[in-house]
Amino acid sequence: MTIPVDQLADPAVRAFVAAVNAGDRAAFAAALTPGATMSDDGSDRDLDQWAEKEIFSSGGHMDVESEQADGRALVVRYRNDTWGEMRTAWRFVVGEDGKVSRFETGQAA
Repeated sequence: MTIPVDQLADPAVRAFVAAVNAGDRAAFAAALTPGATMSDDGSDRDLDQWAEKEIFSSGGHMDVESEQADGRALVVRYRNDTWGEMRTAWRFVVGEDGKVSRFETGQAA
């Protein structure tokens, strides 16, 4: 069972997930603070390059299984055309402007 995107607790995370699932580059950029950062499996990555490869050019999609930390920690069944489906953990830092300033993702335990 998954959590519908419109029911995610944190508005910034909700906007992020909605943008990913829609494949909407403009909405994705709007969900992030200027200079936002990210890491994948513990290694910092160039956010723009990572998003293009892992989300936009490969049909990335997030099905949220659970949320914690007031909606800023998710367990997600993530899928794209490159890697197929995998269970992943996502943690978000939201800035004072209500946008995601950093996210970290990797394999879920």
